[in-house]
Amino acid sequence: MECIFCKIIKKEIPAHIVYEDDDLIAILDISQSTRGHTLILPKNHVATLYDLTPPQAATIFRQVPEIARAIQAAFHPIGMNLLVNVNQPMQSVFHLHIHLIPRYPADNVTMTFQNNMGKISQDALADIAAKIREQL
Repeated sequence: MECIFCKIIKKEIPAHIVYEDDDLIAILDISQSTRGHTLILPKNHVATLYDLTPPQAATIFRQVPEIARAIQAAFHPIGMNLLVNVNQPMQSVFHLHIHLIPRYPADNVTMTFQNNMGKISQDALADIAAKIREQL
């Protein structure tokens, strides 16, 4: 079964297209968490961020600032979240997509992160960094 974003890319189902070129398409998220919430999708099917190659990432991310500036100019948000969900529990469509979520005063969008500053030792941080470096 083909994914919903592949069907949008092939114009088999409608979407509100913000931008399109040979490699990617940007569409309004139908949920519109906030006004102007936009998704940027590669046209070739890539399931998750883990599957993305560096050249594919460069192709996709080259357009992110331009689309973000267009949203900013159109709606004057006070800020913007850039979000990529990877696998469970948050990725609902397994076709890589980048969320641009404009932020407005009192928009009721919540994105919280646990602040563990001061709770993790410098040795533990060094160990975490070393484990990631080993995999690069």
